[in-house]
Amino acid sequence: MDISTKNPKETAAPEPLPAAQKRAARGATRPGDRIFLGMSRGSGILLLVIMAAIAAFLAYRASVAISKDEGNFFTTFEWNTNVNPPVFGIAVLAFGTVVSSVIAMVIAVPIAVGIALFITHYAPRKLGGPIAYVIDLLAAVPSIVYGLWGALFLVPNLTGFYSWLNDYFGWTHIFEWQLGAARSLLTVGILLAIMILPIVTNVSREVFRQAPQMHQEAALALGATRWEVIRMSVLPFGRSGVISASMLGLGRALGETMAVATVLSPTFEINASLLDPGGGTFAQNIASKFGEATEQGRDALIASGLVLFVITLLVNGAARAIIARRKEYSGANA
Repeated sequence: MDISTKNPKETAAPEPLPAAQKRAARGATRPGDRIFLGMSRGSGILLLVIMAAIAAFLAYRASVAISKDEGNFFTTFEWNTNVNPPVFGIAVLAFGTVVSSVIAMVIAVPIAVGIALFITHYAPRKLGGPIAYVIDLLAAVPSIVYGLWGALFLVPNLTGFYSWLNDYFGWTHIFEWQLGAARSLLTVGILLAIMILPIVTNVSREVFRQAPQMHQEAALALGATRWEVIRMSVLPFGRSGVISASMLGLGRALGETMAVATVLSPTFEINASLLDPGGGTFAQNIASKFGEATEQGRDALIASGLVLFVITLLVNGAARAIIARRKEYSGANA
C-alpha cells in the first residue's frame, strides 16, 4: 500500500487571485502606463542624443581650430586668433577658471553649510523663515546685476582688505599687491562665492531637514548636546546632499560669464599673486572676444568651450563617483 507523505497544501491548486489584484496586474500593461513609460524612456534617450550632438559639434569645430594653431593649445600663454596663422592657447584661461572657482568654493561651502544648519536646527521658526526667504531671493538675482554690484561696490571697497593682506601676508607672494584696482581673481572668487551661496545653502537646507528625527531624539536622550547631534546624525546623513549642492555651485562658478567679465581685468599672463590683474576664465574670454572674432577666431573660442564642457563633465562625474564609493554618504544608510 502506497502511503503519500506530501503535504496537502503543497499539492493543492493555487487559489485564484482576487479581482482587485487582477486589475492591479493588468495596470502594468494599460495604454496610459505604456505611453508614460515610452515618453520617459524617450526623454532620457533624447537628452543623451542632445549631449552627444553638442559634444560632436564642439569637437569638430575645435579640431578645425587646433589644426591651424601655430602654438600649443594647452601651454601657449597667448590668444591671437586674428592673424594668419593664429596663435592661441588655454593655459591662462584654465588657470583663471580653476583658481577663481576654488576660491569661491572655499569661501561659499562652509558658510552655506553653516547657514543651512542654523536655519534647520538653531534658529526659531520666526527667524529661520525670513532668512530662508531672503536666500531664495538671492538665487533669483540675474548675473549681470551681481556683476554691476561687484564693479561699482565690491571692487572699490576691497582696496582696504587688499592692503591688509599685502601688509601681513605679502611675503608669501600670493597676497602681494601692486596698489592697482582690485580687479583680480580674488575679487572674482569672492563675487562667485556670493553668487553660488544661495544654491549650496538651499540644497543643503532641504537635505538637513530630511535627517531622521528618531536618530536625533535618540542622541538627545543619551545626553548628547545639540552640536553632537548634528555631528553624529545630521551631517553624516546629509553629506551626499552637501556634495551634490557643492557640485551644483561649482558648475555655476565654472561657467559664469557676465559677472566675471564685468569685474575682471584680464591679462594673458599668470601671476603668482591673487591680488594683481591677470588670468581670465573660459566663459569670460568667450563673451569678450566672440563679437570681434573672425571665423577661425570663433572656432578657437569653441575649442576653449569644449575644454570647459569636458571639465564640467569630469567634475560632475567625480562627484558621483565619490558618493557611489562611500556607502556612508548615502542618506538611506544613515
